Formats: sequence, structure tokens, C-alpha cells
Amino acid sequence: MKRLIAGIGLAVMLSGCADGAEEAVAPIVPQNINVVSIGDSLTQGVGDSTNSGGYVPYLEEKLESLDEINEASFVNHGKRGNRTDQLIKRLEQEGIQEDIQQADIVIVTIGGNDVVKVVKENWSHLTVETFEEEEDAYAARIQSVIGDIRAINEEAGVVLVGIYNPFGRIFVDTDDDETIVRTWNERAEEVARSFDRTVFVNVETIFGEGSDGLFFEDQFHPNDIGYEQMAGRIFESMNEDELEQLTSGKIVRSNEGLN
Repeated sequence: MKRLIAGIGLAVMLSGCADGAEEAVAPIVPQNINVVSIGDSLTQGVGDSTNSGGYVPYLEEKLESLDEINEASFVNHGKRGNRTDQLIKRLEQEGIQEDIQQADIVIVTIGGNDVVKVVKENWSHLTVETFEEEEDAYAARIQSVIGDIRAINEEAGVVLVGIYNPFGRIFVDTDDDETIVRTWNERAEEVARSFDRTVFVNVETIFGEGSDGLFFEDQFHPNDIGYEQMAGRIFESMNEDELEQLTSGKIVRSNEGLN
């Protein structure tokens, strides 16, 4: 009887060890990731006192703080004044396409200059309806931007950064400003949701009321603090599941989530 009990006990112990071995978590192997930042002056980093690419160095530091990432290499294709239609043409350039082909993630800042164009072309008769008339065309161009990136690299994740309200500091401050910007962001987010492995990042609330200390002397572009907060918002948007999806499984997040 004792031998039988001992045998049963040994079998249970061995079974438990086997189950534990199956549940053991493989050690994290840090990966290198390639990131292409493309778009307008927010990518170029206008207003950045260090001339190092605006939000890019802050985001690079945050990504490299993760156990799962060894090195985050950024290529910056920001160009001041770029609108969606101009970015679509730039995506045809061989050098930009080569960089996107090597990218794990492509981060896009675009749209602010589209808003400015509407204002400048309709200054004497500017109404909310003027912006509403432009929404469909704007959404179609955002669709083209993301679609073109995917055509160049179908595996790359795309992070689309929304626009913020420039009116109160540059043009005119009315109750309609927030509605216009929010609506355009909603249209861009709707487009982003139609693509796999695509994240929309809302920075509208960062640069809203009470954010005077986040702007460069031109009162349009972020300063160093503004870019740092922008990087933080982008980083937060890359949550545990999305970072893994954005990189097509290259970066597998631990259960601890983002730092």
C-alpha cells in the first residue's frame, strides 16, 4: 500500500513539474525596430530648440526603455508646410519608399496645413460650412496616404497623429474652432480604423485650453515641452496589444504593459 501511495505521489509531482514547464515564460529577447516619421513641420520638429526632430528623440527614448526593444532607429522625412496632397506626391519618391520598405512602423503627422489652406483661401467669407465642404476630400486624401504606405510596405504598422486647433493663436478664436478640429479628427480616425495595424493618436487635448506654455514663439508649433508631451501621447497609444500588432508580431509585449 505504501509503495502504491508513493507511486501515486511521484506521478502527481512529475505531472505538476511537466505542467509548470509548459507554462514557463520564455525570456524576452530585445528586438531592433525601424521607424519612419513622415509628414509636416511636426515631424520635422519646427520649434524644437535642439533641432533633433521634435517628438522623435523623446519617443525613441521611451521605446528603448521597454525590455522588448533594444534599439529604435528613426528616419525623419518631415517637411515644413506639407499638406496631405503634397505628402501623397512625396510618397512616390524612391528614397522615401526605400525607407518605408524597411520600416516596422510609420508615424504620420499631417493635416494642420490643410486646415490653414482652407482659412487662407476663404478668409473673407470663412464659415463652418466651408470646412464641412472640405471634409470628404480631406478624408479621401488621408485614405490615400495610409493606402500608399501600405502599398509600399504591407506589413508596416501606421500611426496617424491627429491635428490640433491653431485658430485661437493665429487666426480667430471662436466656439466653432473646436468643433471644426474635432470633426476633422473624427474623419481621420474613421479612416484609420478602416485599416489593420493602424492607430490614430489624438493630440487635440494636449494643445487645447491652458496649453500656452507648450508652444514655440510663433504660437503655432510646439516647443520642447510640447513635443515631449506629444511623444508621450504617441507612446501611450502604442499599448500592449497594439505595439505587437503594429510590428506584425516582431515585438511581443510582456504582461507588465508599457512602462
